[in-house]
Amino acid sequence: MNQAEPILKVRDLSVEFTIPSGGLFGGRKVLRAVKNVSFDLYQGETLGIVGESGCGKSTLSRAVIRMLQASSGESIWLGRDIQKMSPKELVALRKDVQMVFQDPLASLNPRMTAGAIIAEPLQIHYPEINKTERTARVIEMMEKVGLTADMINKYPHEFSGGQCQRIGIARALITRPKLVVCDEAVSALDVSIRAQVINLLMDLQKEMGISLLFISHDIAVVRHIAQRVMVLYFGEVVEIGEAEQVVMNPQHDYTKKLIASVPVPDPKLEMERRELRRKLRKAAA
Repeated sequence: MNQAEPILKVRDLSVEFTIPSGGLFGGRKVLRAVKNVSFDLYQGETLGIVGESGCGKSTLSRAVIRMLQASSGESIWLGRDIQKMSPKELVALRKDVQMVFQDPLASLNPRMTAGAIIAEPLQIHYPEINKTERTARVIEMMEKVGLTADMINKYPHEFSGGQCQRIGIARALITRPKLVVCDEAVSALDVSIRAQVINLLMDLQKEMGISLLFISHDIAVVRHIAQRVMVLYFGEVVEIGEAEQVVMNPQHDYTKKLIASVPVPDPKLEMERRELRRKLRKAAA
């Protein structure tokens, strides 16, 4: 990105958990889930964070915006360290930094209507807005994400998985944030709905100028939506760079394995990928 200053600078961020060791005397040990991760994010950019399940992607994304407490390191948001913010400052931060979660249905309150779910951040961050204006903003955002105004009084169980994720996206965007963290936001959706939601996110990003941290185990999806890709392996960054460069010319063996594991419809290319997988297995043996 040709910009002088990133809006988010993460430096040496680590997350540790103390867990039972499983020994005879019930001792405990420290698990380092995220290890000294550093990266920058620029305005209007999408950074894809990719890796297998359990590699620390979700832990990292939550620690960056302090939904989870980091053990050490910094996440500097517009010049201020999120890790050092007071509870009051963190509440104010949520207006500019929002999250879309993996399970679209589980992340929505089943006792609230779609309209109430989407409106809730407005009530928290803009209490001066009256009910009429708030409803108008909710309907406008519903239409932006592909929902209709007549759905405003429906409950989550009355929607499909894809529609529930659109509600989650509308809720995240209703305060017009500068950053949205998408934590495996499309992995629970079927292929056709996944493509629709990804395209929706790209369109809204272009329209609203937001930055995205897009977390996924699927490097093909990340390649489609992100300008840059960061590969995480056992909580450590093993590769970071422009998306096309990382995918077409991976430098780390783990990145090569991730790419080789993605099925492709071209039989000739798939045979070449199988040969690559075979060589990688042989080298690892």
